[in-house]
Amino acid sequence: MPVMQHYRAALALSSSDDAGRFASTITIKPAPSKSHLHASIPDSSFPKNFVVAGSHCGVKKNAGVNDLAVILSTSSRPAAAAACFTRNAFKAAPVLVSQEVLEKGAGRARALVVNSGCANAVTGKQGMEDAWAMVKATDALLEPSSPSSSGTHETLVMSTGVIGQNLPISKIIAGIESKALTLDSNFSAWESAAKAFMTTDTFPKLRARTFTINGQTFRMAGIDKGAGMIHPDMGPPASAKQLHATLLACILTDAAISPRSLQSALTYAVDRSFNSISVDGEMSTNDTIIVLANGAAADQSAKEIDEEHDRKAYETFREELTSFATDLAQLVVRDGEGATKFVTVNVQGASSFSDAHRVASKISTSALVKTALYGEDANWGRVLAASGSVQLSIPLDPTRVSVTFVPADGSTPLPVLVEGEPEQVDEVRAKEILSEEDFEIKVELGLGKESAKYWTCDFSYEYVSINGDYRS
Repeated sequence: MPVMQHYRAALALSSSDDAGRFASTITIKPAPSKSHLHASIPDSSFPKNFVVAGSHCGVKKNAGVNDLAVILSTSSRPAAAAACFTRNAFKAAPVLVSQEVLEKGAGRARALVVNSGCANAVTGKQGMEDAWAMVKATDALLEPSSPSSSGTHETLVMSTGVIGQNLPISKIIAGIESKALTLDSNFSAWESAAKAFMTTDTFPKLRARTFTINGQTFRMAGIDKGAGMIHPDMGPPASAKQLHATLLACILTDAAISPRSLQSALTYAVDRSFNSISVDGEMSTNDTIIVLANGAAADQSAKEIDEEHDRKAYETFREELTSFATDLAQLVVRDGEGATKFVTVNVQGASSFSDAHRVASKISTSALVKTALYGEDANWGRVLAASGSVQLSIPLDPTRVSVTFVPADGSTPLPVLVEGEPEQVDEVRAKEILSEEDFEIKVELGLGKESAKYWTCDFSYEYVSINGDYRS
């Protein structure tokens, strides 16, 4: 039964008064098309000496739907690798295996293999064996590297899909070893790989850009996936921070940067990008973001960028990585399951970034805020309630707090609370702003000069429908 019919039936079963109340105040809106968020990218924009492929190997039921991606670095320079992972207690096998590959390889890796359709999470010993089998099969595709790397695995692995089911590993290995797996560096190959990441995503999330450091041009490309179970808070392998969410992402660059500085830059970037998005605040087992830097565009005699030896070059790279990761992260929110709104939560005037970030996170995950966004109801009291429930390093003073709805088109913002005093809200204007697909909720705390942004979406009827029968 289509979503609209489901909810018409549900309303019919409720009392006539309730049915009338809901029918008169809430319009059931379908999620807008996301097709404009995916477009062709010139081949020259992709980083040098990476080859990629995507194919159907049989994890997903529908023939022809990509479910396997392979990415290889063919650079003669050793590639630096960095990652941030979930800290869910039920870490998926690919998370554990990738952590071990990075540790034993001292931050060096040259390949990535990804499957969708099955998360290989909570799968016991068999799951670990299957993840290692994927690593070994992909290692075999690499050209021999230096003798010092002999016996060291160079492939990182990611999986996404249903939890608690074993991989059809024989199909995956056959897919990796298949001559039909055509590795290339053009847009078609990158697009095919991006499609292999997808689960409930409605479009492949692929971006590329060029940037300059010390007068030299480099390239960066990225793929990510995610539409539901999204509220990342990832950290580096050694982090003790409590983490949660579900998301896969990879970023590839032909810049040369040391492993320790690549990890440092990624940790900084993730806090300001993937750790600042929320679709539903739900926890998962597989979250991973991986960056490979193969140095193919750097002068062969040039040293790797390192934060201790060339701070300026490092900071330029870090800012480029942060900006690029933000673009990728926002694509996930825009593709949120059933989402009709893309909302920036901008918390200003905090005493620390951490305080601002926690308030923005709380607002972004509030079911009451998110349902009001779907109903296009400027119920700013829910924003305040969420903000006031966060324990801050300096206690919140309600008389200093202001809330404003900011339209994305640059027209006049609408203050609804100014330094603790409610405004006479123009409900027509408020409805106009909240009826747009993009807008901002700005919260001024009045406690300091630090700020943080979160990107979130609304909760719709379609979200319930998608997640009510996800396994089918």
